Amino acid sequence: MMLMERYQKAVDELFAKVRATQTETIDKAADLIANAVANGGKIWLAEICHSIQMDLIFRGGGPIFYKQYDRSKDFDNLKPGDVVVVSSVSGRTKHVVEMAWNAMEKGVTVIAFTSMEYATQVDPIHPSGKKLYEFVSLVVDNCAPAAEAMLDVEGIEAKFAAASGIASDYIMWNITAAVVEKLLAKGITPGILKSGNFPGGQQYNETVIEPNYEKYGW
Repeated sequence: MMLMERYQKAVDELFAKVRATQTETIDKAADLIANAVANGGKIWLAEICHSIQMDLIFRGGGPIFYKQYDRSKDFDNLKPGDVVVVSSVSGRTKHVVEMAWNAMEKGVTVIAFTSMEYATQVDPIHPSGKKLYEFVSLVVDNCAPAAEAMLDVEGIEAKFAAASGIASDYIMWNITAAVVEKLLAKGITPGILKSGNFPGGQQYNETVIEPNYEKYGW
């Protein structure tokens, strides 16, 4: 089997594992986000697996209520009722654990993406002695293997093909689909952006979606 075919098979199996093990957690995450949006809270996406969050923030087909979280600028803007989504595959990345810890102390809901297989095999490095999954509001397992990569390749010492990024993007869009459905059930029509490069898209975003978000928060 060619390496590309092996990769495709590994991704299929990864997504199947996410569906089999994380569907209930995805629904819980969607509840937290939908309730926050409905109650006027902000939804902040911190860096998720090497900037996967940018696949959801202010882009065609995505909801306007996701905002980029910059830990150097936005911490003072966090308030109880907000949700912050953070990510550390190993569960011990120091600045991520610190960011999540501080947000929790402010009464903010923290949803953390991690690999439980990975995180349970490494030691914490944060002064609290905690890893991410041990104190946040909700843990989403991205189902990546320990040390991240999925495939052995003959002649190469390191394993090939990182799992966490593609899994996290898949999970985030699943969460988002559930959030949109839950908001609609609450009588809230969330603002979904059109592509700014498609005719009429930018005008629609500027005249309909952005003003609606400024007024209602969704």
